Amino acid sequence: MIYRNYLFLLSIFCLLAGMSAPMQAQAQAWPAKPIRMVVPFPPGGSPDIVGRLISAKIAERLGVQVVVDNRGGAGGIIGSEIVARAVPDGYTLMFISTPHAVLPALQKLPFDTVKAFAAVARIGTSPNALVVNNNIAAKTVKEFIALAQQKPRQFNFGAAGVGTSTHLAAELFKLMANIDAVIVQYRGGGPAVMATIGGESQALFGTLVQNLPHVRAGSMRMLGVGSPKRNPQVPDVPAITETLPGFESVQWWGMFAPAGTPAAIVERVSNEVKWALAQDEVKKRLINEGADIDYLGPADYHRYVIEEIGRWSGVVKKAKVKLD
Repeated sequence: MIYRNYLFLLSIFCLLAGMSAPMQAQAQAWPAKPIRMVVPFPPGGSPDIVGRLISAKIAERLGVQVVVDNRGGAGGIIGSEIVARAVPDGYTLMFISTPHAVLPALQKLPFDTVKAFAAVARIGTSPNALVVNNNIAAKTVKEFIALAQQKPRQFNFGAAGVGTSTHLAAELFKLMANIDAVIVQYRGGGPAVMATIGGESQALFGTLVQNLPHVRAGSMRMLGVGSPKRNPQVPDVPAITETLPGFESVQWWGMFAPAGTPAAIVERVSNEVKWALAQDEVKKRLINEGADIDYLGPADYHRYVIEEIGRWSGVVKKAKVKLD
């Protein structure tokens, strides 16, 4: 009996070893071909800008191309589903932002936000800033609120899609400022910015990374930032909380892989991201554009996303945000 039990356990061990050997070999050989980095938003928004910066840098270390694939639509759902269903071999990754933690509160998704993905790394954060079209007379947050209160439903806020941080920032601002404005959804941050510059929308919330180049070029005017304090890159721009006490809106970016991706590959990518964020040219670029580098590894990032899902669920409920 003991001998038979021994043989049984030995066979189980050999079976498990046989199953793990190909996975270990796969991880050791990785990467052997180009990697696809899916950005579930159109070009021009902050996830695209930061995602391309990080992708290009880690490609140098990995020795293969990291090809950014913009798959916008449905507030990030379309691109995210592509990644959730991708083969978990390390050759499909995803660069995402705050909407990833908001969507579960808005609708039933074709994937489980927590279980369908393996957290790789959080990159950093950036405050959402209130910018306006140059034709708007208001020069301060207080003046803009007064103007919007005088003209109910005559101001449009551009947003990057239902449930995006730009959308929720505008909803929160409307609630706290007691204004009645229309929120117009676009297919990503880039189109929303262009609509505001062109005057189709009068105002927009978006990250400094996304908006600073246009503000510095004189295409838009920045009235306030959503961080608790003023940002060093725009020290003359007040924090919105100076006018609306308690207002806060920041966006984060991070990287995921399909669930089941070998842990060795996830760790490797995460370490390469950490290395990229320590490089002077990357730090200078992100900091110059108003981003705060704040790396989290796989385990910490996983916990952070779960906390974010809970937090944004409360905001969605309070603002009564619903899909059209």
